[in-house]
Amino acid sequence: MVKQFSKLVFVMVIALGADLSIAQDSAVLQSQNPALNSGKSTNDPKPELSKLEKIEAMVMLDYQVIPVPNIKSIDLMGFHFLNKVNDLLYLGVGGYAPLLEGEYGGFMAFDVTAQAQRKVFGNIFADAGVSLGGGGGGKSVQQSKMLSGTGGFVKSYLGLGYHFKDFSAGANYSKFRFIGSAINHSQMNVYIQVPFEYSIGSYASSGDKFLFANEADAQAFSDESVEHILTVSLDNFFQIKPKGLNKDTINVADLQFSHFVNKNTYGFFNLGVGYHGLPLYNQILAGLGYRVSVFPSINFYSQMGIGSGGYAPDTIDTGPGLLIFPKISAEYMFDKNLGLSLSAGYLFAPQASSKNYTLGALLNYHNNFEHLNSGANNTSESSVYKAYRFNLFQQTQLNLKVKNKNRSNINLLAVQIDNVISDHLYIPIQANVAYNAYLGYPGYGELLAGLGAQSKFYEGDRLHLFGHFLLGTNVHGSIIKTGAGVNYGWSDRLAIYGVAGQTVGIDKIKFNSDYLGLGLTYRFSVPSW
Repeated sequence: MVKQFSKLVFVMVIALGADLSIAQDSAVLQSQNPALNSGKSTNDPKPELSKLEKIEAMVMLDYQVIPVPNIKSIDLMGFHFLNKVNDLLYLGVGGYAPLLEGEYGGFMAFDVTAQAQRKVFGNIFADAGVSLGGGGGGKSVQQSKMLSGTGGFVKSYLGLGYHFKDFSAGANYSKFRFIGSAINHSQMNVYIQVPFEYSIGSYASSGDKFLFANEADAQAFSDESVEHILTVSLDNFFQIKPKGLNKDTINVADLQFSHFVNKNTYGFFNLGVGYHGLPLYNQILAGLGYRVSVFPSINFYSQMGIGSGGYAPDTIDTGPGLLIFPKISAEYMFDKNLGLSLSAGYLFAPQASSKNYTLGALLNYHNNFEHLNSGANNTSESSVYKAYRFNLFQQTQLNLKVKNKNRSNINLLAVQIDNVISDHLYIPIQANVAYNAYLGYPGYGELLAGLGAQSKFYEGDRLHLFGHFLLGTNVHGSIIKTGAGVNYGWSDRLAIYGVAGQTVGIDKIKFNSDYLGLGLTYRFSVPSW
């Protein structure tokens, strides 16, 4: 019964926008900065030479079984994307979902995590961290209140790990507490960490054209770069002989990030949230896929996803939450970056009765470096810095009315990715999860996407204005969120994020609120063709 996200995603977060692992320090770029794209002078005698900055990060997976008084234990798989801030500290976002224990399908939680990690001796290191977030779920809507309390949670942990060649593994002693709930216990958990690197440019370079300093650098950049695909899709789940209370077709909005490990094989991370039939049905999946290119503009994909999802097992029977989802799709490419796909699949819960045929439509955005391998000159006509913003903020729904009755405020942990498509336009994708109860129950959340307008950014600007229109879903169904705000820059990379606006429900249940948000923006650019 989860309401939410996603970092997700974020986590997805950085995945969404940034081209992870796309360059190394050896990729020297020769930057050209026309007046159309920045406030910098065009009278410089020579183009400026610059480098992409290498950022260290890791994916962390952990697993724990938490005893719950008087009912079955709940197991939670954690997934986090953590950026290295300095030699000691990592910061990032992630979440937790059940897999194999009890009947908690649909339980889900999302958080912000800070972790300290330091070498002890040899390959052994110590780690300690804290996570703050929100979420919830249970076998039924009523049980979720007992199991998840207000929906807000705190996890703290301390442990040891060992560095292997390509990954690290270890164990932590952790305390997991949902405020006001039966989940309040300390236990051991095991984890693995997989490090990776990605490279980013200055945010002020957004829109600037560039050339590689020489052909050798261009080839090195190409060899070390991989393709990514960001996919937004609408799926329809046709239930097969459902045993839960809900018998309807479930309409789900999906966000997927695919990372190619070679020309045609990719790994992916997928977040899906229901918007009709069962609003805020939710699932998180990860897996592998393979692409077959038939013609230059026609591709076929097959992928296998494994993860967790549902709503509440009495409503849709996914049992402990484990899901398996094989899917195929056919894509038509409009140009080198944009493709439209149709998909078909079979989603089932191997430890429960839920089985579904799926049909969907997908919009794919490719960031592809394959043409660099051709050895062609990398002219500035097609090579530019593309900007992204990752906004993490606290958002409060004020003056809330549901069915024309006044309700208590909702406090949300919010993540928004902004894909800047021009000087004045951007595409925002936002995911929010509550850390207090809504209408007496935990697990309220929102997932939205839309279009934003912004003031043109010049290097050295402190104030940057924006406004956006978002369409998405909450626990009642479809919603519209409008807002306007400001970024106040601390540096090229960091800014304060402030926003205010209104959320309105457009389904049968009347939902209306004002909102205020305050937090931080992490902004950067990456090469794009």
